[in-house]
Amino acid sequence: MVVGLAGSAPFVNDSNGGAGISAEIWAKLADRMQWNYRTVFYEDVSAALLAMRAGEIDAVAGPVSITSDRAEHMAFTLPYFQSSLSILSRVEEPSFWQLLSPFFSRKFFYSVCVFLFILAIVGFLLWLAEREANPKQFPGRPLRGIGNGMWCAITTMSTTGYGDVVPRTFWGRFIAGAWMVVSLISATTLVAGIASSVTLTGMRTRTVQHAEDLKGQRVATLKGSTSVPFIQLYGGTVVPVETLDEGAQALKDGKVSAMVYDRPQLAYYVQVHPGMGLAISSAEYDKQGYGFAFPLSFRQVHEVNVTLLELKEDGFVDRITTRWLGGKL
Repeated sequence: MVVGLAGSAPFVNDSNGGAGISAEIWAKLADRMQWNYRTVFYEDVSAALLAMRAGEIDAVAGPVSITSDRAEHMAFTLPYFQSSLSILSRVEEPSFWQLLSPFFSRKFFYSVCVFLFILAIVGFLLWLAEREANPKQFPGRPLRGIGNGMWCAITTMSTTGYGDVVPRTFWGRFIAGAWMVVSLISATTLVAGIASSVTLTGMRTRTVQHAEDLKGQRVATLKGSTSVPFIQLYGGTVVPVETLDEGAQALKDGKVSAMVYDRPQLAYYVQVHPGMGLAISSAEYDKQGYGFAFPLSFRQVHEVNVTLLELKEDGFVDRITTRWLGGKL
């Protein structure tokens, strides 16, 4: 049997013989099946699958996504690994404008308006209650009286308590007391929301974080990857690359805005290249399984699936994936 090994680390590591998740699971599977085989390395999965369809090899081992299009032309085993697509992007220090932009956002503007509106209501109620009994601190002129009421509401809410403006009537103190209770719950939460909005917006240093951000952007992915229709679906321009290294370098150099590919490979790449200044998105898309591929004429798929299930049940598959990925994906 001639087997095509294709893909990149951590599934196939051509620089280390038969190392990698796919290569090691295949080796164990072939040993259980008592197959004699030799391997041929291919740069990408698509090339290996074409070679198999042309009769040049008898199977393909690697991170081969099981799709309906491929299943029309070849036989797949059960998936031995569940994968997904993710987005790789640059991590950059925020610019001066990015630090200021939260203060000009619509969300920030609405939050401030709501906060001022609430303060105006409390100030108005305090002025109504105090203007006759306490005209020195709450003058009869509405603008100044309500302004002093708002100042009293702010100092009360913040527990500063300067004491320069203090309600003296029963209803004034009742309103101030009620405002103390309400502000502990609602107003404080509102202020915290404003601060959180500013902080989180200023911390957004990735060029692309979500699939919706791909629209109108140049996005790298490996040639023949199942990521291509995903990028096109979200309005990105596909920039094909030969390897992960090439795509990551294009991303670092600013030639592309993001790279979309299988999440395990991206996570492993970031792990072994910490100095690249790249980060993988927390979001996952298009769940897909990896399986071993055979020609449609292959008659032992059932036996292979039973053996794969045995390898999963005895923990072999989990031990291999944990060793390469550390259990963090």
